[in-house]
Amino acid sequence: MAKSGISQPSISLGGFTVAMPRMPANLRGWDIARHNGHRVRPSAQITGWGRYLPAKVVTNEDLARVVDTSDEWIRTRSGIVERHIVGPKEWTSVMAVRAARNALAVADLSPRKLDAVIVTTATPDQPVPSTASVVQDALGAAHAAAFDVNAGCTGFIYGVVIANGLIAAGTHRNVLVIGADTLSRFTDWTDRSTCVLFGDGAGAVLLQPSESSAGVLSVTLGSDGFGADLLTVPAGGSRLPASQETVDKGLHYIKMNGSEVFKFAVNKVVKATNHVVAQAGLRPEDIALVIPHQANLRIIQAAARGLKMPEEQFYVNIDRCGNTSSASIPMALTEAIEGRRVKQGDYLVLVGFGAGLTWGAVLLRWGVPAVVAQPSAWRSLLAEVATRQRRVSALVRLTRRKLGVARWWR
Repeated sequence: MAKSGISQPSISLGGFTVAMPRMPANLRGWDIARHNGHRVRPSAQITGWGRYLPAKVVTNEDLARVVDTSDEWIRTRSGIVERHIVGPKEWTSVMAVRAARNALAVADLSPRKLDAVIVTTATPDQPVPSTASVVQDALGAAHAAAFDVNAGCTGFIYGVVIANGLIAAGTHRNVLVIGADTLSRFTDWTDRSTCVLFGDGAGAVLLQPSESSAGVLSVTLGSDGFGADLLTVPAGGSRLPASQETVDKGLHYIKMNGSEVFKFAVNKVVKATNHVVAQAGLRPEDIALVIPHQANLRIIQAAARGLKMPEEQFYVNIDRCGNTSSASIPMALTEAIEGRRVKQGDYLVLVGFGAGLTWGAVLLRWGVPAVVAQPSAWRSLLAEVATRQRRVSALVRLTRRKLGVARWWR
């Protein structure tokens, strides 16, 4: 029988599982010491969360006016009712920044205290530089490392595992992980098999060292490149650079073998969830909530049956958001918290799958109050002033660079 609160954290990579010593109660968060002859490493816990959805909503009825489909057809096959689409002045980094600011506000942390910014996305602003660098600058996170992770829709899980490793290593204390994707810009709006599925959005979490038995307890990551062609954007990279031919053939749009991805997804959600639950020394009934990647309602329902868990244990918001790729899990987590579905002491499983083909899961014990006091008017005013100062600073640096002023980056 699982014992609450003493599960030993572990990580599974490439088929190997390595147990990580749990930090004893007398060692706190950032401390790294030796305990019973072992080097004790803190695990990470989520202390801030936020999301952003574009204002524009596209309903099934809207799509039925432009492609051969219907509200009933879309609902039956995907569970989706509506999705949010970016406006002309929105793109991945814009959404990522807004979600990140919300997460930092929840944690009451200044961006200047961030040690790393990780953006998980399959739809970056551009190939170079990383979207994370753009986000870091916009936030004013002057002391943070910044990089992107592309693991398709599993990207957010990969990002959380990386953040947990940085914190466990003792090299980073405050790590921001943002899942953000602008799939609408890579969607063929004449293809009813894909255009009905995707939406845009961003979700963010702040991870910090855990000062208790809460935090990440076990993880698993995987990839099977044999299925790379099952979900892909064929052109736009070094193999098929953009050309008139690739544009004419629609090779810059998402291509998907839906039936094969469906079977893969159900299989991996079941296996990954079972794996992290077992490695944490828990049972399925100990899990308060499973937050899966929101790709298709039927996938979630089939996975629930495969795990012999009630559907009520799975959080679902795909009806309101569609498939937002790497953003779906952090957005669903934020929504679940705001809806009072998460409380201190709960065991949660975050599980994803996506292009690659990739998959992954994280089991964590929730360790902070899920109800956050709203900031005072004075604090909100200070935050707005700081934001405006960062914008002015960015404008000054850009002007100096264009004028050729030496050492504009200092």
